[in-house]
Amino acid sequence: MKNKKKKIIVGMSGGVDSSVSAWLLKKQNYLVEGLFMKNWEEDDKDNYCSAKQDLDDVKIVCNKLNIRLHKVNFSNEYWNNVFKIFLKKLKVGNTPNPDVLCNKEIKFKLFFDFSISILGADFIATGHYAQKQKINNRIFLIRSKDLNKDQTYFLYTLNENQMKKIMFPIGHLKKCQVRKIATEKKLHIANKKDSTGICFIGPKKFRKFLSNYIPKKKGKIINTKKEVIGVHDGVLYYTIGQRRGLRIGGIKGKQQGKPWYVVKKEINTNTLVVAEGNKNDYLISIGMIVSDLNWINKTFFFKKDELSCSVQTRHRQKVIPCYLKKLNNTLIKVLFNKLAYSVTSGQSAVFYSSKEECIGGGIIKKIIPLKKIY
Repeated sequence: MKNKKKKIIVGMSGGVDSSVSAWLLKKQNYLVEGLFMKNWEEDDKDNYCSAKQDLDDVKIVCNKLNIRLHKVNFSNEYWNNVFKIFLKKLKVGNTPNPDVLCNKEIKFKLFFDFSISILGADFIATGHYAQKQKINNRIFLIRSKDLNKDQTYFLYTLNENQMKKIMFPIGHLKKCQVRKIATEKKLHIANKKDSTGICFIGPKKFRKFLSNYIPKKKGKIINTKKEVIGVHDGVLYYTIGQRRGLRIGGIKGKQQGKPWYVVKKEINTNTLVVAEGNKNDYLISIGMIVSDLNWINKTFFFKKDELSCSVQTRHRQKVIPCYLKKLNNTLIKVLFNKLAYSVTSGQSAVFYSSKEECIGGGIIKKIIPLKKIY
């Protein structure tokens, strides 16, 4: 009963991961309470946001587990600190990751502070697939047991002091085990589909949703020889390495039968540049410049301003062995030990000192390409 007096606020989303997290903590005799964050105002007519259904699911789960539920509206903060920044970066041609910014500004800042300061929690917990490891009174961020679901990529903005009060109850489990627990405990959300994206907007709806904030602006699609081969709805809707939605399959290059991929976005002229094949030379990078750096363990430092480690430039991407060189206090140069594909400015570069330990990351400021486009 040693955990009975320790109060934990669980961020409840209405999904299976946070629900099982709450059950696991209650089983460990913590005083568990749930908190539902509303991060988006439901004033759209197309039902992009599932917040109402999610809240209903949270209420059912909390009643089932007999835990108290708190509700808080962070919509204004999400709009100003996440979504507006996301749009701003999109408009200059970058491809930012809103999940990273949401974790930094909402879940592990506002939710964290609200739970500790206002609700008097000793800890907060989320349903993220990640783990902590304590070695000699130091806390390190470690990948989850389920590598396919691992979310340390989105958590690199954390610091060691925050992690002292954060728990990841399902990090030691695989997704199938989490769903099995939910089924055994007869939680109605056991088979609920995972949510992704801004306010959980799926990829199929995303472009239509984005058009509410960034108007469509048709422009030319050209190949690397500057030949016009199609028309797009606006370069800001696309990302480097994207294949779907170009609507130019077979127009050019039909002889080779290779699909087209975005290799460059020319913002000033609203032109999209494409090349054939997912491993064409124009999609290959040999390195990058990374800014907005955060190192999880503050005592971590570069030896002689250099470091060998691994990097992940997209979620679920295989890590790439690399070499870091400190340029100044805010920038590092990253050189890959092997060729990398579809590295995109604005995305996060997350570093690992081993296969499991996440040491921090930053924002990709500039790509060092293998081959320049015309």
